[in-house]
Amino acid sequence: MECNPIPGSTIFNALKDKNCIVMACNTRIVPGVTKGIFRAAKDLDSAIMIELAKSECNLEGGYTGLTPAELSMRSCAVACEVGHDIWALHADHIGVKKGTVEELGAVRELIAAQIKAGFTSFAIDASHLFNFDGRTPEEELAPNIDATIELARFIESEMEGGFGLEAEVGEIGRTDGSGMVLTTPDEAVAFITSLNSAGVHPQVLAIANGSTHGNIFDEQGNPIAQVTIDIPRTRAVAKALRENDLDVRIAQHGITGTPRHLIAEQFPHGDIIKGNVGTFWMNLVWDVLKEEEPDLYQRIWDWTVTEYAAEGKRDIEVFGKSGKFAIKEFFKEIYSLSEETVSAIEDRAYEEASLFMKAFKSEGTAEIVREYMRA
Repeated sequence: MECNPIPGSTIFNALKDKNCIVMACNTRIVPGVTKGIFRAAKDLDSAIMIELAKSECNLEGGYTGLTPAELSMRSCAVACEVGHDIWALHADHIGVKKGTVEELGAVRELIAAQIKAGFTSFAIDASHLFNFDGRTPEEELAPNIDATIELARFIESEMEGGFGLEAEVGEIGRTDGSGMVLTTPDEAVAFITSLNSAGVHPQVLAIANGSTHGNIFDEQGNPIAQVTIDIPRTRAVAKALRENDLDVRIAQHGITGTPRHLIAEQFPHGDIIKGNVGTFWMNLVWDVLKEEEPDLYQRIWDWTVTEYAAEGKRDIEVFGKSGKFAIKEFFKEIYSLSEETVSAIEDRAYEEASLFMKAFKSEGTAEIVREYMRA
């Protein structure tokens, strides 16, 4: 059985009308987590994506300590060990924040390394680029559109086969004086129309719809669930795209703290085709280490709350938001955990991934993709 990643476009195109969501996992910590996810995907015959963002995994290793080549090598090895064939390797949040010639050059260098490493899907995130003096959505989004077109064309010129493409309109998690700034249907339509007119056709669009990345906390520093995703706005954006004959679906970011019964019952499966689950897996590892390797867990905790202490913030919030930076600091210890600890992580990841896949209604989607490929 072939176990290398397949083009993200193959997965998205095969499933775009199947009322399901493909789980995309930011596996910041590979030992145990990745194998548990792949085992669940195989048993439920579910298409999945493995991904890391530019900040997590870059030419210097990001804050996970993994380069694109290392993430690819480790992910492919697990896929082959488990024997799961329908998955894509996705470059999440290839961020562009200034749009300068120098920044775009550095981003192209990263993308080239990701392509060489075997990545099969890419998310261009130039959502930070916004013309506040623009009078129309097209004028406001012009910097984002231009950067997205440039990088998408670069990917196409470097790839030998098909690839998944995700674009982003609306900066996820951005707030102003009145609350979350959400992507409007008009912005989404203007953005995708402009990209399509330039010959760029993303299969997936990430929008700002009330979610935030990572763990979230209330004003007292207590961890809380992610229940701020605006489903009516998400449906409105998807409806506007359909009505304008724009063949693109929604990517939902920031699902770590979303109760799975809400995903199963309220998410518009099909309108949303990709669901990112990232910080959740890191939290899972910390929970297992707390039980299995308490001394290591305490050292990770102490290092984080000392390095990232913030006035007025409780330690639990500091750790919840900045524990990710300890991955690279404790890389050797994390990647030399005992077999028993790795097995405990794997089993926990298997259980949780299975629950996510069922909530996403992605059981059996791998066979749908296989049929699409055969046809």
